[in-house]
Amino acid sequence: MDKAYKLLSIQLGISNKKAKEMIDKGLVQANGKRINLARQNLPKSTYFHITQLKSIKILFQDENLLALDKPAFIESYSLCKEFPEWVLLHRLDKETSGVILLVKQDSAFHIKAKKAFANKEVYKEYRALVSGFVSEERSIDEKILTIKKGFAKSKISKDGLQAHTHITPLNINGKKTLLKVIITTGRTHQIRIHLKHIGHSIIGDKIYGGINAARLMLHAHRIKLFGYDIVSQIPPEFERE
Repeated sequence: MDKAYKLLSIQLGISNKKAKEMIDKGLVQANGKRINLARQNLPKSTYFHITQLKSIKILFQDENLLALDKPAFIESYSLCKEFPEWVLLHRLDKETSGVILLVKQDSAFHIKAKKAFANKEVYKEYRALVSGFVSEERSIDEKILTIKKGFAKSKISKDGLQAHTHITPLNINGKKTLLKVIITTGRTHQIRIHLKHIGHSIIGDKIYGGINAARLMLHAHRIKLFGYDIVSQIPPEFERE
């Protein structure tokens, strides 16, 4: 037995630091399960599978808006390093993939778009693969309280902020359901905590009780804003999981 990061560093011929970073980013699996702790003890015969980061694609660009197809495992703020003339209009969780919008800092469009998000005038549609059978569409209106101590974690609380999520089942495969999810608010981890609350955690959600998977199975599929209609195709792993 030895620490996961040490075994990984030997297997890949990389430094211990690099091995820890890969595990912390959620890119490493063993025996079909994601390794969450770099210091976890594993047999020396363990074979690791590494998830390769996908490239960032431009979905649309004009003088006002840059729409990107964000891969899973990339922090939203890291996108600005790749596109330094642009700033985030909103953000996605690190493991969430899909449409993310960037704008020019303090431009007239930026100011107008921020107001549209605040006034719930933006259409935001996701896909989520969850455990269990969801047979009917429904709305979830539960207040969410977010606590930030080193990292953000949310919970349902009467002291939280109003949040609205609407879900529609699209396909049931085995004991999993693919959901169309529309949100009008944008609370931290809103979809993840609302789905956990109704007993259907997102697959791969290691924070909110999802079963183990290579990634969080949540994808920002579509955003509509001021006549713009931006779509990111559903990743193939949503069909394989």
